[in-house]
Amino acid sequence: MTAKRGSVRYWTKINAPADAVWAYIGDPLRLPEWFPGVTECSVNGMERTINTQMGLPMVEDILTNNPIERRFQYRIKGGFFVEHLSTLDVFDLGDNTCIVSYSCDAQPAPLALVIAGGASDGLQKLKELTEGKN
Repeated sequence: MTAKRGSVRYWTKINAPADAVWAYIGDPLRLPEWFPGVTECSVNGMERTINTQMGLPMVEDILTNNPIERRFQYRIKGGFFVEHLSTLDVFDLGDNTCIVSYSCDAQPAPLALVIAGGASDGLQKLKELTEGKN
């Protein structure tokens, strides 16, 4: 992390098939089910608008939603961010388990920590939602 730009990554192993986890991550409308603080969202083409518990709407550009690679990337537009990019990857380990990685790069740097803190809790929620549903 530099004074201007922050970069953070969290990951977790989930005891569930990659496709079961991807069903949450790859559907941009399902974000409120697993990401803390998001109460609802809407999608219009490649733009997602999320509403937070604090009443703050945030507009995101969906940059990548690739079910073959199981990669989802989005960029938060405007607001407090000068620059933002988050990437979620689901890696199939081939034994009905997977690793999910959530990385965030942002400017100003402290906002990367804010998003990544939510991401850490979100990964835990994904784990709870998908484990045992093999």
